[in-house]
Amino acid sequence: MRIYLCVNLKLFSTNYQKARMIAVTYHNIYQHPLPNGHRFPMLKYELIPQQLLLEGIIQQNQFITPLTCELPILELTHTRAYIHELKMGTLTASHIRKIGFPWSEQLYHREITLCQGTIDCAIYALSNGAALNIAGGTHHAFADRGEGFCLFNDIAVAANYLLYKKLANNILIIDLDVHQGNGTASIFKKNPAVFTLSMHGKNNYPFHKETSDLDIELLDATDDETSLTELKCGLIEVQNRFTPDFVFYNAGVDILHTDKFGRLQVTQNGCAERDKLVFNFCKSLDIPIAVAMGGGYSPNIQDIVNAHVNTFRIAASIFD
Repeated sequence: MRIYLCVNLKLFSTNYQKARMIAVTYHNIYQHPLPNGHRFPMLKYELIPQQLLLEGIIQQNQFITPLTCELPILELTHTRAYIHELKMGTLTASHIRKIGFPWSEQLYHREITLCQGTIDCAIYALSNGAALNIAGGTHHAFADRGEGFCLFNDIAVAANYLLYKKLANNILIIDLDVHQGNGTASIFKKNPAVFTLSMHGKNNYPFHKETSDLDIELLDATDDETSLTELKCGLIEVQNRFTPDFVFYNAGVDILHTDKFGRLQVTQNGCAERDKLVFNFCKSLDIPIAVAMGGGYSPNIQDIVNAHVNTFRIAASIFD
């Protein structure tokens, strides 16, 4: 696997500008050990890259290995006190329960690597159109706390990085995970440079919703046709209200009808059509896009992997 210094925009352009292919950020630290019986499907971070290579969707030289996100960059989004507590392992037992992962030093390093992976995707996409992180989409993390398997908010960290470096002026976050991006909505609620769109299950976690710039609430048992219609209308509304020059996409697959917690009736094909809508939206407007995988909790791990792999397959077909 080739390793790139991912804070250097010129480096990406030199290596990939002629190839004009999508890139994928991945680090083996994403595969974090959890106690036996833990409900989070950590195995998917091992299976997805294997499947991408097996099917020839991604070649080895398209992988980028992220380093760790630097503290000053994290502090653009998260409070210094929270970062310190997470790094030192001094979170309260209640806070750790809300996060859902047992704390360890390795977990902290996983999360700052994951954040850098999404930053790297954003930098690469600026020159080449699209890039995808095999992990990420940690949208339940607030500025000063984590919850719901989310410690740092990788998309928020990457968006603030682009704004701070003046690499983007108007950022659209499209969050289509079945759970509302409550942390993301909170972080950007007073920032007019970022438009947050969240389409999620109305009756699903989190039960106290934040206010996004555009919230689309889906009723239990929503099917392919309804969800796709709602998304089309949502993207039209975004165009009427905001002019983005960069898009982050949380492509959670917990919308599937097989998901343990999703409550929707979206098929694998409906999930793939959703991805096509988002990618074609960006392609038609010539807006670069960085993608994070988001959640997925189907009992059969292959259902999760197949849906995620479809996202990469569709991105490659549209942007390569």
